[in-house]
Amino acid sequence: MEAHNGMSAVIVEEAGFKGIWGSGLSISAQLGVRDCNEASWTQVLDVLEFMSDRTSIPILLDGDTGYGNFNNARRLVQKLEQRGIAGVCLEDKLFPKTNSLLDGAKQQLADITEFSKKIEACKEQASDKDFVVVARVEAFIAGWGLEEAVRRAEAYRQAGADAILMHSKLSEPTEIQAFMREWNRRHPVLIVPTKYYTTPTDSFREWGVNMIIWANHNIRSAVKTMQHTTKLIYENQSLVPVEKDCVSVKEIFRLQNMDELKKAEDKYLKF
Repeated sequence: MEAHNGMSAVIVEEAGFKGIWGSGLSISAQLGVRDCNEASWTQVLDVLEFMSDRTSIPILLDGDTGYGNFNNARRLVQKLEQRGIAGVCLEDKLFPKTNSLLDGAKQQLADITEFSKKIEACKEQASDKDFVVVARVEAFIAGWGLEEAVRRAEAYRQAGADAILMHSKLSEPTEIQAFMREWNRRHPVLIVPTKYYTTPTDSFREWGVNMIIWANHNIRSAVKTMQHTTKLIYENQSLVPVEKDCVSVKEIFRLQNMDELKKAEDKYLKF
């Protein structure tokens, strides 16, 4: 489940999810910049550090293209491991990336051999054998079709990717279903059903999908709520219309783990 800062990460873990998707779209959005690498990779790391500090479940970073070539990507892996991040997902496009769901955007794919070497470099860089490198295939996004999607996925599997993320922006899951049929469970597959969300989750299971990423709904729902709340306060010049729909300040304190600080103060400041 997507998270984009420390508090949303806590909320995801409390809901019961087994892992967190550090969404590039959501992290850039909460920083107020566009999802085309306008936020530097070190700024993304800063956000991830807050998320990692407050949670105990694995975080998979949406690492875009790795912020450059193989050397930038393997340094990213090094820094992610230092912050306790469980893995990174790299997409086979060119830096700077363009969001895959942006209407009318030109999606340029990386050379398949070069990207395979990037995957290989990241796997060799990882000091933790459990650090995960996921290869995100953008062939469908770029309009290259099933044959190219399978060709790229297989190349990345052979390069050492721990899983394949197959992406599609169609409102129906036809591309994903066709890929899963051709792929025939040869390696773990992740999907992001943002556009084909009406497809029953059980269908994905039947096709052999190993993991589903709910990629951006926390930031999108938060934006909708903030827009509504802000508009009501502005129009009414009062908090009365919105107070009932807000969590209490006490709940914010709980999410911030203020009880731990109180206990620490009792221990270390009373002498």
